[in-house]
This record gives sequence, C-alpha cells and structure tokens, in this order.
Amino acid sequence: MRIVMLAPFGIRPKGTLAARMLPLAQALTRRGHEVVIVAPPVHNPEDAATCVVYGDVPVVHTAVPSISGATAVAQQTLALLRETLRRSPDVVHLFKPKGYSGLAALLLQATRPALPLVVDTDDWEGFGGWNDLLPYPPAAKRLFAWQERDLLRRANAVTVASRALETLIWSLGIDPDRVFYLPNGVERLASNVPCPMSHVSRSTWNLLLYTRFWELDVREVVAALTGITSRRPDARLIVAGKGERGEEQILLRLTARAGLSHVVDYRGWLSPDQIPATLASADVALMPMQDTLINRTRGLAKLLELMGAGLPIVASRVGQAAEYLEHGVSGWLVPPGNAGALAEAALLLLNDADLRQRLSVGARQAAWHYAWGALAPVVEQAYVRARG
Repeated sequence: MRIVMLAPFGIRPKGTLAARMLPLAQALTRRGHEVVIVAPPVHNPEDAATCVVYGDVPVVHTAVPSISGATAVAQQTLALLRETLRRSPDVVHLFKPKGYSGLAALLLQATRPALPLVVDTDDWEGFGGWNDLLPYPPAAKRLFAWQERDLLRRANAVTVASRALETLIWSLGIDPDRVFYLPNGVERLASNVPCPMSHVSRSTWNLLLYTRFWELDVREVVAALTGITSRRPDARLIVAGKGERGEEQILLRLTARAGLSHVVDYRGWLSPDQIPATLASADVALMPMQDTLINRTRGLAKLLELMGAGLPIVASRVGQAAEYLEHGVSGWLVPPGNAGALAEAALLLLNDADLRQRLSVGARQAAWHYAWGALAPVVEQAYVRARG
C-alpha cells in the first residue's frame, strides 16, 4: 500500500513522530509498503520545506506560513492537504486528532470521501487531558476537544496506544471492530545493559528519574528520596528531563530545602544520543505517576525505553504500566501517590542484586514483545478494515 502518515508537529523536539510514527513507518516499509510522513514544522521551523529520508521513510516538512493569524492556519492546512494528495495514497493515517493535521484530515474527508482515513490516538487531548495541562487559548481548547471526538468518529479505523484509550473510544459509540490496540513499541534493544552487581563495594548507587515531570508529584519524589537516603546514604538520583512549566525547578528547590541537593544529579533535557549512556549508568529506574486520566491513557514510551535498556523498574500501578510490567517478574509495581511504597521498593531493589538481575532480564524479554516489527501487522489490519 501507499501510506501517508500525517504528523501533528515536526520530528523534534517532541517524541510522537520520532518515537511512534517513524519506527512504525520503517517497520511497514520493511514489510513492502511505501510510507511517507508529512509534518507541519511546529516547534522546528528550521526543518520547514525539507524532505529527509530516515531509513527509507521520507519525512516531508511543509513550509512555514508567510503570514500570521487565521490565514496562516488555512495556509498550513492546505499545504498538508496538497502534499498528502500529491502522494496518491491508498490510505491516510492521522496521528493525534488535532491541530493543523487534524484540519487537513477533515478537508480530505470533504474532498476525497472515498480515501480511507485511520486516526491514531496516543493521549487524551481534550478536556480532562492535555487541554487541562497546557496553556492553550480557550478557543484552541474548544477546537481540539471537538476535533478529537469528531475525527475519531469519522475515521474508518482507529489505532489506540493504551487499553484505557481503547475503552474510552468505545464509550464514544465507536464500533469496537474499528478500534485497534497499537501500544508503543521498541525499535531495538539497548546493547549496553547495566549489570547488577552483588557484594561489590561502591561509593554510590544510582536511581534514575526519566521524566517530563507533569505525570508525577515532585513532593512524592522528594519524600521517597528522603526515605531512601536515610537508610542508603550512598544512593543518588539522576534526573533526566524537563517539565512543561519548569517543574524541575520545584524539584530542585524542594530537595535543597530537604538538604538533599548533594544526592541529585540533574541533567535536564537530553538529546537522543545522550540517553543510552544515562540509562546504562543507572542501577534502578523510578517511574512514579499520579492516577490521572492523562496517565491512564498514555502509551508510556519512556517506560518501554527503560525496559529495553534492561533496567530494574519501580513504577506506579497506573494505566499501561500494569500492561507492560508483570509485578515481580519484569518490574515492581507500587500504588500511585504512595511515597513510602516507592521508597521501600527502591530500597528492596538496591539491597537485592539477584532481584535486580531478574527484573532486568524480565524487562528486556517483555519489551521484545512490543517490537515495532511485531506490531506492524496490527496496523495492516486497521488499514484493511479502513479500506473496506
């Protein structure tokens, strides 16, 4: 098939295109399909009006609109539409039912009603989801909420990144036969896997918090870190990531107030080439999450990345975490919002090299079940359903 994937934004800095669309497109290309990704240069204007091939998949960024305001929205939407139609696709796969690409998909439905449309959702975007978290203007929030519900209902087939999203889509009255569970995947497993050591004298043991911050309560992290370091003064916390609203600064202020600045190694936003070494330097990964609609519906790509790196993981039992991790086999699950349980689990793993080793092996084995090559047939089924 000839497939055009419509992206919500550019290939960087956000992860939807690089971590979900692109590896899926590459897996489909290896199966003989012709896939092109078309993206507006949102957040990355330096890539505007370019076409770069990543592993046999062209990623086309449209030009930056020459004007601003509502006319710019129309210009960008039409540019996406023209580029899509120029490729003469057999099916169009829209990723995230919102924004410029969502408007382009609506125009496609109006002008080419026979062209099959598949819509992918990997988060809940409307009210109760990202609309509540990000500072969009009120008009944009109303538009995104309407786009999400309307496009999901219009689609010939829907791919969803989580079981919670699957249930949510069903609740909109969408036929379950049109909904396909497509979790996030891994492209390859890390080669530099940490080797848990027993009976070895070390000056420090590293916990890793790999996060965008909005999914967790920084006070829970600080409380857990206080409990951990009171019993294991040799524990350190590596923090990789940056918040949407400067949440990392709150974490740093609270750890300073608790007298824990010396145990925190804050590394900020890491480029893709820096991440493998950071993951390999950790002994245990922490993934605390609040029990919110956003967290229940997320695909948790970072969790799969940690699993593929062979890290022993302590995660809150929220959403996909319980889908990806089997407690005591491929990870350690704790109740959300419970700093004491998070601390006890981290201490258990730090003190038990055999358990760390078992969870490390189990995490990598579990991650391999989510290889993009194994998930590509699910997308093919969605395309066949969409084409009738």
